[in-house]
Amino acid sequence: MTTNASNTGRTSQSILLAGASGVLGGHISRALTEAGHKVTGLGRGPDNGVRADLLDRDALLRAVDGRHFDTVIHAATALRKPPMRHRDMHATNALRIDGTAHLIEAARATGAGRLVAESMVFGYGYGDHGDRVIVEEDVFGPPGRSPELERHIAAMRVKEQLTFGAEGLAGIALRFGLFYGPGGTDALVPMLRKRQLPVPADHGRVLPWIDLTDAARAMVAAVERGRPGQAYDIADRAPLGFGAHVRCVAEEFGLPKPMTVPLWLTRPMSYAHTVMSTSLRVSTAKAERELGWTPAHPAVRDGLAAMQAAVGRS
Repeated sequence: MTTNASNTGRTSQSILLAGASGVLGGHISRALTEAGHKVTGLGRGPDNGVRADLLDRDALLRAVDGRHFDTVIHAATALRKPPMRHRDMHATNALRIDGTAHLIEAARATGAGRLVAESMVFGYGYGDHGDRVIVEEDVFGPPGRSPELERHIAAMRVKEQLTFGAEGLAGIALRFGLFYGPGGTDALVPMLRKRQLPVPADHGRVLPWIDLTDAARAMVAAVERGRPGQAYDIADRAPLGFGAHVRCVAEEFGLPKPMTVPLWLTRPMSYAHTVMSTSLRVSTAKAERELGWTPAHPAVRDGLAAMQAAVGRS
């Protein structure tokens, strides 16, 4: 039995998940399936039930022809490893703009009533936001301070605008903190082992983080209980500086402590430098209140400990 946008809840839904073969997508697919929903992956790889490239509009529409879904989720990125330079984000930016526009057309063609989009807290702007805790009502997508930053922020801004403005679809956006956890943190381990990931001192800067399994649980809550036209900040309860996060990973996994370098020395890694220079706090009160979601891992150390425990059980 399926449901529509006006009748969401614990009833099983048929869900089309763009980005199912990605790290976050894999977690989302498992969480939705465990919650009783039927998930069909959308992507270019052979493991997807609907094989198509989000950037190829005509091929995408052909691929979904004759299919029906209750909800469509856009969690597709082009990131196979942590982005280091600005150009590493360009393909993902295209998926956030053109890919979203094409996916909305596909969602309508399948008769879907709901669209849930993966968004990011960096849409509030890169840079130092001070000690103020940002909430969903704050400006999302302010002009970037440089052409490259505007390119990234515009992609997040447009993705949400398209999601909320899609006629006939109940659009919801989840503004995630930085991901870590199974499948995500793994990418840092070989870099730390080889001492290839120098980090600066944080000097009071903090960022929102979210364990991938908690992020997936938030997506399930948004599918089932999200309010149309709303955005929700999704992060744990303990913001942590980028350098502190990497050092925490090294400690928990028994890896060499990363070298501490001046912040300016990370400039060749242009995107990573931008992230390391940012300080940002968000409130998750709205998500907790409206979605009934709370992080199972309130701090990064909790999530890393759970990850280590899972490895020990396998």
